[in-house]
Amino acid sequence: MEYRRIGNTDMRVSTLSFGASSLGGVFHSLKEAEGIKTVHAAVEGGINFIDVSPYYGHLKSEILLGKALKEIDRKKYYLSTKVGRYGENGINLWDYSAKKAKESVYQSMERLNVNYFDLINIHDIEFADLDQICNETLPALVQLKREGVVGYVGITNLALRHFKYVIDNVPPKTVDSILSFCHYCLNDDALSDYLDYFETNGVGVINASPFSMGLLTERGAPDWHPAPKPLIELCKKAAQHCKSKGKNIEQLAIKYVVSNPRIATTLFSTTRSEAVIQNLQWIEEPLDTQLLEEVQDILKSRFRDTWLNS
Repeated sequence: MEYRRIGNTDMRVSTLSFGASSLGGVFHSLKEAEGIKTVHAAVEGGINFIDVSPYYGHLKSEILLGKALKEIDRKKYYLSTKVGRYGENGINLWDYSAKKAKESVYQSMERLNVNYFDLINIHDIEFADLDQICNETLPALVQLKREGVVGYVGITNLALRHFKYVIDNVPPKTVDSILSFCHYCLNDDALSDYLDYFETNGVGVINASPFSMGLLTERGAPDWHPAPKPLIELCKKAAQHCKSKGKNIEQLAIKYVVSNPRIATTLFSTTRSEAVIQNLQWIEEPLDTQLLEEVQDILKSRFRDTWLNS
């Protein structure tokens, strides 16, 4: 396993990391014991960065992850959670106030059975007033950072331009990292346009969803996927092409994302320990550049197609 530094932080994280959204049954239902086994397999395999949110499964992910982490030495992993986006009784909620952000951090600690976080992210800032993020939410988290409650502060989003707005409108070193999803994968590399900017500002880059929320899998995108139908069809074609070559599009997708040294880590999520082990094996194998070119050629007509966050 290769480890890379997140921006100017002291966190050296595995190039592949574990996103715990699946533990909340976000994608598929799961048995608690299997979820715990999956987390353990990730850490035992060398993954040392875990990301979660109270929004995932409306607290379920944090609760189950907390049970899994009870059995793991705290020094073996960096832990990140989020504030700003929540859910209750099947209803999504947003609250980016300073008061709620601080309360949420301590509530997450209780669910996760920890007494500090290595990183706190503001979740999906495109749903917020960006000036509130700059003038209220971030200062609240920076205060927690000064108090030693959290190590670093970051922001997450789908719309890349919002990262720049926030970073440009807060004091230097306020934002330690960004978390972007579905913008550095086989069908969309728009995140690469911003890497110079992030590096210039000392902001670390965390990538997420190497399979583009299921688009880049043999199984195919779930029914709820927000991608345009033409892109969904092209991704199916790309998956079939890989299969015809005796290869797996998931293998190509995950090797592609970890091969960029400018991205500290890429988060993936699964409820199966076998999938964790398989992904860890795949990233150690060489990138099939010929197959990559063929898949990119299939996807080129809808390359960088995106969608609205939901």
